Amino acid sequence: MLALGTVLPEFKLPDVRTAGTVGSDDFAGRPMLVVFLCVHCPYVKRIQEGLAEFGRDYQNSNLAILAIASNDATSHPEDGPENQAKVAAEVGYTFPVLYDETQEVARAFTAACTPDFFLFTADGRLAYRGQFDDARPGNTVPVTGESLRDAVDAVLASKEVTIDQVPSMGCSIKWRSETTGLSIRR
Repeated sequence: MLALGTVLPEFKLPDVRTAGTVGSDDFAGRPMLVVFLCVHCPYVKRIQEGLAEFGRDYQNSNLAILAIASNDATSHPEDGPENQAKVAAEVGYTFPVLYDETQEVARAFTAACTPDFFLFTADGRLAYRGQFDDARPGNTVPVTGESLRDAVDAVLASKEVTIDQVPSMGCSIKWRSETTGLSIRR
């Protein structure tokens, strides 16, 4: 896991909806939430409406929110940029959804699953890496984003994140083999 206090990895990736590029430098000096997600994962599907609401709730704050899709679209074509754009529009994400075709950004973050959340302070230091909330496929816990909201509210108030940081749970990122380009599961 990426250690708390780690500096925000630099990146610049294409936005699946605009075809423009968005990067970490575009939001320098602001707290930033980076969410690794995909389309097919039941864990992402379980929270996607709540994540869209979360984005709307913080849209007028100083928080920058970016989603990154890093799954190998060769083995999981539903996670390709075109479908990411379609789902982002349907769900109502108000934040950019970026496509990490090389998976270099996911590796830099040590992202492990979808969804995976990384919250950085305004000075670019990791303050929270954990779950959205306790909702999971198969349970009836309401999707509230409580864990992430508590962390974001602390960061926006320039306070230390003191909540328990429960790791995200979800589908593993679908990695490509570095040597053959074939998809592998880890």
